[in-house]
Amino acid sequence: MGLYKKFINQTRKPEGALGKMMVNGMNGGHAKMADWGMSHLPALIPSQIAELGCGGGRNAGELSKRYPLSKVVAVDYSEVSVAKSKEYNRERIELGRMIVEQGDVSNLKLPADSFDLATAFETIYFWPGLEKCFAQVYRILKPGGYFMIVNESDGTDDASLKYEKIIDGMRCYTVEQISSAMKAAGFSEVTSDHFEGKPWITVIARK
Repeated sequence: MGLYKKFINQTRKPEGALGKMMVNGMNGGHAKMADWGMSHLPALIPSQIAELGCGGGRNAGELSKRYPLSKVVAVDYSEVSVAKSKEYNRERIELGRMIVEQGDVSNLKLPADSFDLATAFETIYFWPGLEKCFAQVYRILKPGGYFMIVNESDGTDDASLKYEKIIDGMRCYTVEQISSAMKAAGFSEVTSDHFEGKPWITVIARK
């Protein structure tokens, strides 16, 4: 495997020196898309938020800013991502406003019916089965809680489909496929939006 392909494959599970380089670029590279996604969140005052696949920790930090009364639990299955997220959010962690931990979204070790909001930015491409993983998210949400997904790919754009061919385990999904998996996992009131001129999508569902 060439160096470029090795580097690009770090998007799935950052590891080692290349993984650190990848994570360092995630926070800035995805910021505009993530903020656009967050602008779709409904009016709510969450007490607990689960940020799943937290990467470099920037979005967990932004959610903490947006909801200053909330506690954020940020989860990622990459040790490199967890370390970066802890570094990025050190102050919030010290204040007791955030926890960053390693975990697997297909088997979340989080309490049931405990979160008002769960988010997933640029990560479901690598989740091992949408319906199975969405059922895990459904379990940890309180009744009436929201699950928001934000992706750079709408499942049809050429650039992402090219990466899908060279990144192991990556799969791009359309809004229809995401919505269908959400409903199969028990969610209702699924809404979506598509950024004009870009393949960015956001999909929000309610338990």
